[in-house]
Amino acid sequence: MNQVRAVRGTAARLSGRRGEVLATLLLMAKGYRILGFRLRTPQGEIDILALRGRTLAVVEVKRRTSLLAALEAVGFDQRQRLRRAGANLAARRPQLAGASVRLDLVALAPGRFPVHIPDAWKGM
Repeated sequence: MNQVRAVRGTAARLSGRRGEVLATLLLMAKGYRILGFRLRTPQGEIDILALRGRTLAVVEVKRRTSLLAALEAVGFDQRQRLRRAGANLAARRPQLAGASVRLDLVALAPGRFPVHIPDAWKGM
């Protein structure tokens, strides 16, 4: 039983990393500069940190069966932690002074092109 769980965990991690690579390529094609991957902060891990203009995007990458499922997979507490993590990173990096922090989603679904949703949970 533990071996099956380990294999599933490894497969999920590899799938997640592939998804992050796809998300990064999509963001770069849209003009974002990638500042970091899987950044560990006291508030939590940031999948991708990207900058375009004066907007710092904290990007969560989710692979789900639908866009709605990906949006719902990130709960309120996690969104709050990610926003705080992005704000703290921006405050500690002089080159990011004055940047607005935004929480984005890149949703991945089987057989579909990745979807980038800027400010995915605006007002939530």
